[in-house]
Amino acid sequence: MTTLTQASLLEQRLRGDDPAIVPYLTAGFPTLSGFAEALVEVAAVSEAVEIGIPFSDPMADGATIQESSRVALEGGATLDSVITTLEALPSLPVPLIVMSYLNPLMAYGYPSLLPRLQGVGVAALVVPDLPLEEAAELEDAAGHSGIGLVQLVTPVTDDDRLRRLGAASQGFTYAVTMTGTTGGSAAVGPEVAGYLDRVRSFSLAPVLAGFGVRSADQVRSLVPHCDGVIVGSALVEVLGRGDDPARFLEGLRP
Repeated sequence: MTTLTQASLLEQRLRGDDPAIVPYLTAGFPTLSGFAEALVEVAAVSEAVEIGIPFSDPMADGATIQESSRVALEGGATLDSVITTLEALPSLPVPLIVMSYLNPLMAYGYPSLLPRLQGVGVAALVVPDLPLEEAAELEDAAGHSGIGLVQLVTPVTDDDRLRRLGAASQGFTYAVTMTGTTGGSAAVGPEVAGYLDRVRSFSLAPVLAGFGVRSADQVRSLVPHCDGVIVGSALVEVLGRGDDPARFLEGLRP
């Protein structure tokens, strides 16, 4: 009997009957305890949750997530403290995805890090500054813990590279809906729909669309062309205002 890895279970969950809503939380924002409370709340209404490890130079992130990272770092959030916070929580009903730049992962050390991440229910890693050509070491270490390494694609990724990234991505393929950084509002026109259809044609894993998802109308337009959406900056803004994150996410469902 084959035992499914955590990455495989994530793929199954994202291929459910309903489009997947995957919230993004900056770990440690607005505080470590506030992050833990928000995580429990959003996990109850989502198919998976992406957790961003705060970093001092978040090159792929826009102003909202950059600011949340600054607040989290000043509040003492580190990769170790975030994992310790997750270990103190009761078991969550959904798989977790960790988004981190490469430096914190390397500094921690893969042999110590990956088993701890597996233990708190992490099914996949998103590492935006790790190109496919340099990913073998982390991919191998993660695979030994059943954790997938997600690949990111963009509207300017050509078909040859899409084919390679789509074959390599585990857990899901992250389809960035626009060029630039996070935080804007994605316009969902024929070009975006065609791009997502192209990504889907090459990806062996489910496809999640991210960057700029803020409204139910956007989700309604996107989901015929992908398996779900990632909601980041808009949700971080909700938390910054002290509003109800679960209610916001439920309002995005088409």
